Amino acid sequence: MSLSEHRLLIGICGGIAAYKMPQVVRGLQGHGAEVRAVCTAAATRFVAPATLETLTRHRVHQDLFAYDDDFPVLHVGLGAWATAVLVAPATAQTIARMAHGLADDLLTAVLLSTRAPVYVAPSMEEHMLDHPATRANLELLAARGCVLIQPAAGALASGASGRGRLPEPEELVQRLVADLAPRRDLTGVRLLVTAGPTIEDLDPVRYLANRSTGKMGYALATRARDRGADVHLVTGPVSLPAPAAVTVTRVRSALEMQQAVAGQWSTMDAAILAAAPCDYRPRELAAHKLHAGGMPPLELVPNPDIAAGLGREKGDRLLVIFALESESGLDRARDKRQRKNADLVVLNNLRDPGAGPETDTNVVTLIDRHDQVVPLPRMDKTQVADRILDWLAARFAGRPEVR
Repeated sequence: MSLSEHRLLIGICGGIAAYKMPQVVRGLQGHGAEVRAVCTAAATRFVAPATLETLTRHRVHQDLFAYDDDFPVLHVGLGAWATAVLVAPATAQTIARMAHGLADDLLTAVLLSTRAPVYVAPSMEEHMLDHPATRANLELLAARGCVLIQPAAGALASGASGRGRLPEPEELVQRLVADLAPRRDLTGVRLLVTAGPTIEDLDPVRYLANRSTGKMGYALATRARDRGADVHLVTGPVSLPAPAAVTVTRVRSALEMQQAVAGQWSTMDAAILAAAPCDYRPRELAAHKLHAGGMPPLELVPNPDIAAGLGREKGDRLLVIFALESESGLDRARDKRQRKNADLVVLNNLRDPGAGPETDTNVVTLIDRHDQVVPLPRMDKTQVADRILDWLAARFAGRPEVR
């Protein structure tokens, strides 16, 4: 896949992993991208600007106030030039400055100026990565639309072993290629995606819900759109911005989600049910707030099984469902796929620390109707979405036309 239409700006920070960045530059160029580099002052202690200038055939910029023939206002010009920006290795210092909108060097000024997608690859010691300040800063960047590339685990510069390694150059290159290269293998596919939790009201101020953030469903909708699908997203209440160029139906309760999904199913070619609708709802909605001490026993009734309903009316359409399990995962996922007549079940095992609704990563296993089992390593949710969509695209590839 080609990056020939892309101009990639690499922002290199002062971490030991900066030595990997010349290989990243070469890898991106091998896919046809034009590449420039910006270094922080500390980065030049780990990678020579002359090396990067030789590879990129462009000056490596460091000084916010330097003059450049191509860009009279350097940070504005570089930000406008880039079609995507990769900050790697992203140190705790640069991440903090990005999160708080500081622009006291060239790289952070470019990042405030650019409107291109920004990829951030944190790299630091595990204790620094897990510090509440770093975690909060990364969450803030993700909420603003930065794409976080999760660090790898292994030997660290201190001699310790843990999370915090910059992924290998080929992994970084392949991630950018997967996201940015034209890939239209779902063109013509009409895809229904569900995301997020549902809320089951108990009284005017209380409700039952779950911890789903909607990140997995939104990643699926966004990547399917990028790969050419006509996407309809049915979403419960989440704090995520709606993906552009995707039809969005917002719902609150499981009943509303069931009605919205059922109303669209006949027009679709496939559905991916990544939402986590509540299994039960209160039998009655109290008209007034229920006060402590006077609350009656909570009586629940089952909500409709959305996946099973689509499975019964599936025909030759494709149905992908999720199973979130903490024990006996494979057996439970197989049983769920069969009961709901799904074509693929995505098992997300809660026992793995990198999996779950509130994380940015998932550790999943794909199980199809032929009982082919494909375990995947820990990936961020965009990567997981692409692997699920790869499976879907392969099923449509043999059809002369999509429904």
